Amino acid sequence: MTEMMRAVEIAEPGGPEVLRLCERPMPEAGHGQVVIKVAYAGVNRPDALQRAGAYNPPPGASDLPGLEAAGEVVELGAGVSGLSIGDQVCALLPGGGYAEYVATPAAHCLPVPAGLSLKEAACLPETCFTVWSNVFTRGGLKAGERFLVHGGSSGIGTTAIQMASALGARVFTTAGSAEKCQACLDLGAERAINYREEDFVAVLREEGGADLILDMVGGDYIPRNIKTLANDGRLVHIAFLSGPKAELNFAQIMARRLTVTGSTLRPQSDEAKARIAQDLSEVIWPLIETGKLKPVMDSTFSLDEAAAAHARMESSGHIGKIVLEVSGA
Repeated sequence: MTEMMRAVEIAEPGGPEVLRLCERPMPEAGHGQVVIKVAYAGVNRPDALQRAGAYNPPPGASDLPGLEAAGEVVELGAGVSGLSIGDQVCALLPGGGYAEYVATPAAHCLPVPAGLSLKEAACLPETCFTVWSNVFTRGGLKAGERFLVHGGSSGIGTTAIQMASALGARVFTTAGSAEKCQACLDLGAERAINYREEDFVAVLREEGGADLILDMVGGDYIPRNIKTLANDGRLVHIAFLSGPKAELNFAQIMARRLTVTGSTLRPQSDEAKARIAQDLSEVIWPLIETGKLKPVMDSTFSLDEAAAAHARMESSGHIGKIVLEVSGA
């Protein structure tokens, strides 16, 4: 008889209330995979999009939400090397993190950084993979460049501010309150712009324009971002909280040699994600272990409070990451 585990499933597309506790068969480790006993799982915007029916899992992935977790390796699949039963890891997941056990490619696992708890480590994978691949690989951010990240108090934002600052960029950010702006400054931002009171376009143009913008807002921010960029600037989209459509003058892109790009993480190949994991291991994990980068924690909910965790995230009142305590540590 297959062993069962507790999990949170999406009963039907809808609001946070459609998340419900259930029992599911425990996953098994396929070739190149490990099974992790989940201590904590991170809560992310893509989880809410999946819950709403707007972000389907890729083929073969679990239908359970949850794209990052930390815990203990309890099973090794064929072909796995470099990991052992009992290792404490955090991992990027194809899905299934809102459960007591989850399977994921071994190459997407990273050790829990020295000095961090499992709860803190559960906040790292989704944001670190996303920021590294979009800001540094796709966006090509270099030391000394002016970097604008919208939503600086979000999980992505707090990670991007710290990474970019630690690697020598000049960091500017937007946030919606004095408290959130101060949190961004405390993390290393040179300037935090309260978008309810100031125009980020004007602020950045006084500085010479942004060399790189990381945007998760979209909508009317898209043409404003184009105005904000310096010549040869880059705009990278990772989400569209205000919608993906805008009217845009593409002559500006040609005349000023601008680059407009973007990506989503989940549909990328296992090999691409493994390359990101390797980069993080070499560049970012040492920064975490020396205290130059640390996850910003907002709140913790139990597994059966997943709906409340989603409501908290969608209220946009949080600063930093929200996590689910699955088995604790």
